[in-house]
Amino acid sequence: MQSDNALKFYIDGRWVMPSGSDRMDVINPANEHPFMQIAIGTTEDADLAVQAAYEAFPTFSQTSKSERLELLRNVLRCYNDRYEDIAQAVSTELGAPLKFSREAQAWAGQIHLESTIAALEAFSFDEHNGSSMITWESIGVCALITPWNWPLNQIVCKVAPALAAGCTVVLKPSELAPLSAMIFAEVLEKAGTPRGVFNLINGTGPVVGQYLAGHPRVDMVSFTGSTRAGIIVAKTAADTVKRVAQELGGKSANIVLADADLEDAVIKGVEACFSNSGQSCDAPTRLLVPAERHAEALEIAKRAAAATRVGDPLSENTDMGPVISQQQFDKIQGLIGVGVEEGAILVAGGLGKPEGLDVGYYARPTIFGGVTPEMTIAREEIFGPVLSIIPYDTEADAVRIANDSIYGLAAYVQGGDLERARAVARKLRAGSVYVNYAPWDTHAPFGGYKQSGNGREYSHWGIRDFMEVKGIVGWGT
Repeated sequence: MQSDNALKFYIDGRWVMPSGSDRMDVINPANEHPFMQIAIGTTEDADLAVQAAYEAFPTFSQTSKSERLELLRNVLRCYNDRYEDIAQAVSTELGAPLKFSREAQAWAGQIHLESTIAALEAFSFDEHNGSSMITWESIGVCALITPWNWPLNQIVCKVAPALAAGCTVVLKPSELAPLSAMIFAEVLEKAGTPRGVFNLINGTGPVVGQYLAGHPRVDMVSFTGSTRAGIIVAKTAADTVKRVAQELGGKSANIVLADADLEDAVIKGVEACFSNSGQSCDAPTRLLVPAERHAEALEIAKRAAAATRVGDPLSENTDMGPVISQQQFDKIQGLIGVGVEEGAILVAGGLGKPEGLDVGYYARPTIFGGVTPEMTIAREEIFGPVLSIIPYDTEADAVRIANDSIYGLAAYVQGGDLERARAVARKLRAGSVYVNYAPWDTHAPFGGYKQSGNGREYSHWGIRDFMEVKGIVGWGT
């Protein structure tokens, strides 16, 4: 699969050739072969994109709510027209099973457009407070830096609310999974997005991403990625005192309470951890179970791992595809090795590739038992299909272990007594808590505590993140 615009950038309403000549192969992780080339941008390209957004902002920020709604509805219609192209692109660039790419990856972009439209329809930009008028205004030019693991999810949950808020944007997607972003740019072009309102350039984080973060005409950076990279972005942005919204790493705990259905909770916990090959920042990678049922939980988890079908993303029978790259595969292997060295019980999987899958970045679905909170695999974000099962003695012990992390993006609670599960959920230091495997909700805020970031995305929470608050004192009633 190849885009006609693969070697171009979308700047000021046109597909243009880059200023430099650097190119990069994009690798299909299922077969380790390049399937397209992209141009790698320079700071000069970034300047052109920012300038286009800067010049478009005064006009676009003054558009009415109805005009922005019309634009977003057009984007949704054009997105739906390209839905299968997007799903195929994500499956190819990420290695996601095609069924999963259709039902989850491409769907994520669609549902974010729908929820942003609904939020904008209900959004009030002005409110009276005494004799003052409180008004929400577009923050300005926004640099959006997105990752490879959920490309459409992270692109659309930034672009849609930014446009709803009246901002203009420069998007730098991951160079590892750029094709779906290019198709999305074609969607925005087809939808009639005004010139300069949306711009896309490819490039590396250390060059283009960091340059955008420090650019004096960028008013806000919205970044999703690793905590390490997020710290660099924040430090770079500090010199120009711009707003930085960050959605960073995670090591989410999944507490199975004593009154939960253990079989159901463990099986669904394994499946949730292995979903997207374990490459989700909010994946429930620490499964906390009552100590007296630890051995039983390991047997259930072992069966669930054995039932996970790893293989060709194009096969309807595949549950889990490869991880994104050789670098990611090597990182996962290294941490599996550390888990063994530190004395965790290897319940399933382990080092190497699954049998019969010698080509492709396929990792074995791996489960460790007897994990203690101090072990490396219980503390570091592995970003692969590796689950750590941790026994706990009391409910208070479980909450303490869950909160004993530098991260706080998500947490999960499973229990038979809903009131009890809710009480535990309130005690967890995480931006999102999912009770009894509740379905994903794009109308709820998404973002992290602690080193998982700051700011909130999705629905009206996302719109407000791209806005400034102005108080006009003396407006009168």
